[in-house]
Amino acid sequence: MKWLIYNIVFFFAYLALMPRFLRRMWRRGGYRRGFFERIGRFSGDLPARLGARRRVWIHAVSVGEMYVAMRIAREMRERRPGLAFVFTVTTSTGRAVAEKQIEKDDVLLYFPVDTPWIVRRVLNAVQPLALVLVETEIWPNLLRALSRRRTPVILVNGRISDRSYRGFSRLRVFVREIFGALDLVCVQGREDSERMIGLGARPERVHVMGTAKYDEAAAAGAVLPPTDVLRSAGFPVDAILLVGGSTWPGEETVLLDLYCRLQAAHPRLRLVLVPRHAERAAEVAAEIEKAGLRGVRRSLLGGAAGAPAPAEVLLVDTTGELKSFYAAADIVFVGKSLTQHGGQNIIEPAALGKPVIVGPNMENFRPVMADFLAAGAVLQVPDAAALGAAVERLLGDPSARAEYARIGRDLVRGKAGVVKATVSLIAETCPALFARH
Repeated sequence: MKWLIYNIVFFFAYLALMPRFLRRMWRRGGYRRGFFERIGRFSGDLPARLGARRRVWIHAVSVGEMYVAMRIAREMRERRPGLAFVFTVTTSTGRAVAEKQIEKDDVLLYFPVDTPWIVRRVLNAVQPLALVLVETEIWPNLLRALSRRRTPVILVNGRISDRSYRGFSRLRVFVREIFGALDLVCVQGREDSERMIGLGARPERVHVMGTAKYDEAAAAGAVLPPTDVLRSAGFPVDAILLVGGSTWPGEETVLLDLYCRLQAAHPRLRLVLVPRHAERAAEVAAEIEKAGLRGVRRSLLGGAAGAPAPAEVLLVDTTGELKSFYAAADIVFVGKSLTQHGGQNIIEPAALGKPVIVGPNMENFRPVMADFLAAGAVLQVPDAAALGAAVERLLGDPSARAEYARIGRDLVRGKAGVVKATVSLIAETCPALFARH
């Protein structure tokens, strides 16, 4: 009875939210191709490819999770050459990342809507050897169906945010069964472990591993700064770059105000804004204009095209380029931490040897922040005034910038190894996945 209630509520909630989903899809673009995969309708050669062999299914919501998923898949392939995967994503940006990295025998799909009939159709087509979920993707109908089919379900790089924990706790009557069915739970921190167990995961199956994002950042090759783009924007060769990465509403305004205040004392300073969601570009461009600054959009700087006049602010309104702008930065502010809550990934800029500043609200990255604060590898500020003071201090002290950069880079390298340890636990839990035939 409880699952009938769940499915009725889910169905009507999904219908109510559908306009919002469709509006977001339209704004971000790229969703039309493969749209019907979400309801288990596969076109072209997908049915034949899915039926040709069984694969391990790995699900990652978006870009950051997909990088971890790819790292897990590579490590699994090292242990079992020839192993193939079905990757699923929720966002078009995550799909774009995966398309560039999957092997020719892998399959890439959008994640299905969690209704019994759609889940049944997808599982009949995919026939997964196991399901690997990256971070916290708990979908009751899918997990219950896999449990009935005796298909292992593994959670890697798991975490539960404050908001998710409150939501799951209210639905404990439903989720205890689901969390209890997980065959292996690899989490980022001790608090995540306690929450997983409290929600029903079996204690002997829960392991604290640290975050796999250390591995992805540490293993990344050389990242080239977008020198041509910066020159096209009219930035001087000796510009000092303050990069606001993955910024959310309100944070761009703070950074623009800060830039206006500092530019007279630091004439080589330039600002690069990379909003977390590129579809906010028009809104951010209006803020730049309101501040009385010369701005240019990254999307307008192609080939030999340059800014009509040297810009003071570069607005990155494209996707997939954040890391390259971090590589060019002298100082990095990581967003969703000052005017919003949750935080974003600070490991990427640290791995590139950049001094990193964040606001007080890094709730979604508590284990990582604990590592960085203990090592003195990040500047955490309580408000906009303190952010200004921190940036001004780093601008005036190149040796301090270099020291924060060194400590952060060394920390990331020292914390790598989570992926290998995670795959070792997967091999212990599901030895059949790695058996030679």
